[in-house]
Amino acid sequence: MIKSMTGFASLSYDNESVTIAVTVRSVNHRFLDLQLRIPPSIGTLESRLRALVQQHVARGRVEVSVTIQQRRTPAIEIELNEEFLGALGTALDRARARGLVAGALTPGDLLRFPQALAIRERVDSAASPDEQSALAARVEEAVSAALGELDAMRMQEGTYLRADLDARRTELAALYERVATAAEAGLEAMQARLVERVRELRADALVDETTVAQEITRFVGRSDISEEVVRFRGHLEHWQALSDSPEPCGRKLDFLLQEMNREVNTTASKAEGPAVSELIVTLKAELEKMREQAQNVE
Repeated sequence: MIKSMTGFASLSYDNESVTIAVTVRSVNHRFLDLQLRIPPSIGTLESRLRALVQQHVARGRVEVSVTIQQRRTPAIEIELNEEFLGALGTALDRARARGLVAGALTPGDLLRFPQALAIRERVDSAASPDEQSALAARVEEAVSAALGELDAMRMQEGTYLRADLDARRTELAALYERVATAAEAGLEAMQARLVERVRELRADALVDETTVAQEITRFVGRSDISEEVVRFRGHLEHWQALSDSPEPCGRKLDFLLQEMNREVNTTASKAEGPAVSELIVTLKAELEKMREQAQNVE
């Protein structure tokens, strides 16, 4: 299946007690590289969320971010810093004795001193096990939904990739057939030249015609690209099968392109004919364009 490695999804789950926001981004990468950012409060979910991502994504750099905002009103405890207030009271008593200040401390006065009061959330106000379990289920549901949206976007992008790659595959097949035709014509022309040369050599009594014929046969055999043509056509058929398969195929397509490039190089070294070189250059340029595009396929 042709599916893009690039995609984005963002959604939020909201009810009366919590808001869960999930963002998922994916870009090209040779393997699966997962970056997971979640609050410490759901750290135990990490392995399950990683497994969830792996069910949807086979290859690419994937960033998953989860944020949680609780609406539960926390229980508060206030601690009075008696040591600080004792020292403050002693200092104020001295100031009053000298006539520097007048009156007693008020609650408003205490609030002006950050050292006087410590306000914090009570430790025993944490969510109960049932609440934690419900939150974990909501987070998994939200991440799964975001991955579904990401998958839909990657599949949509994949349809554009498939159309482009199919067009390039058709062009590649046509180019190689032109190379094969030009090489065959070049081989026939070379055989004709060699046959003529043998006729000329017959006048020389020192020439062994059998040896010459054997050398001609070997030379022609080295210039025959029949095997390369069969293998290249097979690679094109395999490409079509991989594209139609439901499995991710990006790495296999990349390998096929390497094999096609190898066949083209071998063809270039063996084929004869004035038109072959120019066609080989065009063929290799088209292969490079396909390689660049295949880098986007999962």
